[in-house]
Amino acid sequence: MSTYTAGRNIAMKIPLRDYDAVVRFYTETLGFPVIDADESCTVVEFGHVRLNLDRVPHQSQTDVWFQVQTKDVSAAKQKLEGDGVTMCGEVEPLPDGYDGFWITAPNGVIHLIDAAQGRT
Repeated sequence: MSTYTAGRNIAMKIPLRDYDAVVRFYTETLGFPVIDADESCTVVEFGHVRLNLDRVPHQSQTDVWFQVQTKDVSAAKQKLEGDGVTMCGEVEPLPDGYDGFWITAPNGVIHLIDAAQGRT
């Protein structure tokens, strides 16, 4: 049986119309330190996790996505599929060779299941 842990990343998928205001809210209003930034994403330190503020061109509302980690990604995928969990690889491509996959929780929240980096 696979063991899961919360990953270090939370992604907030933000519509273009709200992106600049949301980034200002987290970086200026709340004062969270910026870890990384480019034209499509600003990453801020959010306690012990990284909050990825992703600019999404065709997004109609903000979504929050979570990272969940496990030591055995293949076993986790087989178990989750067997439990009837919805796989949703079409939501966002993962890099070639990436050890992970996308699922949705019953409420539609997206989760990235990937390999634990030395912890679980």
